[in-house]
Formats: sequence, C-alpha cells, structure tokens
Amino acid sequence: MPAAIHIRNARILSLDAAVGDLPEGDIVVEGGTISRIGRRLRAPGARTVDAAGMIAMPGFVNAHLHTWQTGIRGIAGNWSIPQYLAAMHARIAPRYTAEDTYIANLVGALNQIACGATTVFDWCHNNATPAHSDAAIDGLEESGVRAVFGHGSPKPDAKPGAPPYSHIPHPRGEIERLRKGRLASGDARVTLAMAALGPDFSTFEVTEHDFRLAREYGLTISAHSWGAPTRLNRNGYRRLAKRGLLGPDHNLVHGNFLGDAELKLLVDHGVSVTVTPEVELQMSHGTPLTGRLRALGARPSLGVDVESNISGDMFTVMRMALQTQRALDNKRTARTGAAAELSIPPREALEWATIEGARALGLEDRIGSLAPGKAADLILIDGSHINLFPVHDAVESVVFHANPSNVDTVMIGGRIVKRGGRLRYRGLRAKQEALAESARRILGNGV
Repeated sequence: MPAAIHIRNARILSLDAAVGDLPEGDIVVEGGTISRIGRRLRAPGARTVDAAGMIAMPGFVNAHLHTWQTGIRGIAGNWSIPQYLAAMHARIAPRYTAEDTYIANLVGALNQIACGATTVFDWCHNNATPAHSDAAIDGLEESGVRAVFGHGSPKPDAKPGAPPYSHIPHPRGEIERLRKGRLASGDARVTLAMAALGPDFSTFEVTEHDFRLAREYGLTISAHSWGAPTRLNRNGYRRLAKRGLLGPDHNLVHGNFLGDAELKLLVDHGVSVTVTPEVELQMSHGTPLTGRLRALGARPSLGVDVESNISGDMFTVMRMALQTQRALDNKRTARTGAAAELSIPPREALEWATIEGARALGLEDRIGSLAPGKAADLILIDGSHINLFPVHDAVESVVFHANPSNVDTVMIGGRIVKRGGRLRYRGLRAKQEALAESARRILGNGV
C-alpha cells in the first residue's frame, strides 16, 4: 500500500465541478486514493511534497495509442494512410517477436509517464500469438502506468487459400483466457478491452460476433472507423443499433467521414469518439470530428495514435485539437476578416485530454479529475520554468505553453513514478538500448 502523501501549496486544477480550482491548496493521498483537497490541510505522519509554484492537475488520459510502434519512431512522417497500412501492417508488423512487443510497450509507457500521461489505452493490434499479448501486458505492468490493454488482431496480407483478416472473428479463446486470468479484475491498474476490426474492416457477421463477445465479458470495445463510402460494411452501425449492441461500451476512433445521421446515431447511443488530430490531418483521414461532436452536444477524447510519425505527448495533441477546430470555426463565422470571439475555451480542451478520456475508457469514476475518493493519478507542472513563468492563468499556461519538460512529478495510484523531472525507473538506459536493437532488427530489411 502506498504511503500517505501530503501535497502542499499547489495551484490546483481539479477539473471537478464540486472541488473547483484552488489558487493555493493541498491534496492528501492515503492508500493510493485522494482523501482530501482543500486549503491548509493537516496530515500528521504523511510524507510532504512541497508543490509551491507548481500546478497540480489530473494526469493526461491518452485514449488511443499503438504502443508497440515506440521503437520505430520517425519512419512514417511522410506516409499517407494507404502507405502506412501497406508498410506497417503487411511488412513491418509480422517481423515483431514477443520480446519486441514487450520492450516497445515498456519504453513507450515510460515515455507516456514522462510526458504527463497517467493512463493509456494501449490499442494492441500486432499480437500474432498469445505470447505477444502477454509480453505487451508485461511491459505495461512493469512501467507503472495505468493502462487499458486493448486486445486486437493483426492485419497481414492473407496467405494463398486463407481468408482475409476481415472475415476472421476476434479470437474468443484469447479474450476468455485474459478475462479469466491475469486481467480478470476491472479494478486493477491494467485492465482489458477489445480492439476490434469494426464495420469498416470486417464483414457484418464478424462485427456482430465481436460486439457480442465484448458484451458477454463486460468489456469496452473500440474500433477504427473512417466512415468512407468505400468501407467494407456501410450499414454496420445501424444494424448494430437495431440489435441493441451500441452503447457507452463502444469507443469509436476517427470517424471523420461519417455522415451526419450516422454520427448522431452513435452519439445518441452514448458511443464515445476519440480524435487523434495530428495523425488524422497528415494521413488523409479528413477533418477531425471535434466540432461536429460539439454541435451534437458530445465531446471527444484525445489520443496520440502512432509514434511512428508524431510526438507521443498529449500537450501537443491537446493543442492541435483545440487550435485546428478554432481555425475551422473562425473561418465559418468570420464576417469582417476576424471572428468576434473564439469558439472553444481552453479549459474544455484540457477536459478532452483528461476526464473525457476517462469516460471513453469507462473509468470516469476512478480517474480523469481530482476529487476525494478518486485514484491519486495526478501530475505537478513546474510553473517556475522559464517557458511558463509567470503563471497568470493556470489553464492557459498548461494548454498553450507547457510541454513534457515541465512535468516535475507524476503520481499513479498514490505512487510517485516521476519526481524532480526524472523517471523513477531503474535501468532505463539498458531498456533504451534493447529498444534500439529491436528496431535495428525489425527495420533491417527496410520498410
């Protein structure tokens, strides 16, 4: 059980309506949970963390990350989505061993912690064998991050005479093995979800099978969708709705080309939507759904997506999502060359990156904001750093000025995993060298 900790004198952004913001306040953590938030609290016997000059806020929730690509950063910055799918899934992914997956997930998760993300949805769709899945989970657990492990399925080219991946149902045996085994608990730091093909990438028979399987085991089921006319199953979501299989347990990623009626259908059924703005803008996914979701009374969660072509930090993702949508809104509403006022306040963008991510993963009762009774998943941002100082408005400082180098402290479940700007992980250099060696082997024959 983590020791009691008393965080003192912080500028607190709780992102909780009842708690509110405190220009200077304390947070008391006991047993891994936030027990109190207030001014000048007493906590005899607790370890004290002096947070004067720092901004305390919930850790980021990275709601969509293919962590297995950590070791091949910097290869896809000039790829379109057809180039990505052909190179990544048909050629590169099959070269991964279970050990490659482990080291990528470990270092990738550590990077997320370093960047201020306390939770990730690891959308793992390069797990050709049970050993690959177990290795991915090993990496997440060893890192100390809170994670939802999305069990996916690879997308290789079909061998002669074999069915394409679009016709292959999600493996029941693996979901059963994990749900009844090491990921049986929904309250653990690493939990299970399904990362399914969905209507865009599978026949309806496979889609229905997968959604029923997720319901049977009480799992969130996430799927990529573009909603383009060329997708494999154009009426898939309408058919799922008629069968009672659409609800808040479904997380849709991207969806940029969905029609208005179909998007409304999804929102009306409580489906969460994760936007990955920078990847979407590069890879011809279309305009991020942020504004269309807001018009329907919904809000997005945010994710990095793939580090093979963009930075893994949620500061950049949050800023990109906000400013892209502001630009679109400005263009639509301008009358005399400039909009009279901006459409989205920065606090809302901060919520997309925290509490909305928690909702997408079904974890909003545990994480995503700072409140008594919630898990102590939080970060301290050092406002004395030259790129932030002086801090006049804490929200604007975080949204527009901060970056991972400003993250002084990260706490997950009451355990401090980064302090003084340094990860508390022994042997990091050796793990980085192992990651580099893995990448050399994977990319040795080109991409």
